[in-house]
Amino acid sequence: MTVNNYLAALPAAQRDALEHIQALIRQTVPDATEEISYGMPAFKYRGHYLIGYASFKDHLSLFPGGNPLDHLSEQLKPYKRAKGTIQFTLDNPIPDDLIIAIVKSSLERVVERYGDK
Repeated sequence: MTVNNYLAALPAAQRDALEHIQALIRQTVPDATEEISYGMPAFKYRGHYLIGYASFKDHLSLFPGGNPLDHLSEQLKPYKRAKGTIQFTLDNPIPDDLIIAIVKSSLERVVERYGDK
């Protein structure tokens, strides 16, 4: 399965929402590469997991890992969270500026852990 196949199989509203998130991630980290990981679209930075996103029956999710959730917890209060996951709906999407902050935080995590090589 490819990312395009994954997105093409979704209902239009979910596909549009995830394509918007995909564009924000690409804009924020243009060097990131995209692939399917654990059955969902995910971005890697220099070979290391950066962030994933997916659609489910009743919600959409971002998978930035644990650290981005910690220091953004106040801004993420309106959304259901679990370790490394943020769930949201089409009716209550995550604002673009918060998605960008999550992606930047994920990038910081990768660079701190693996360096910028």
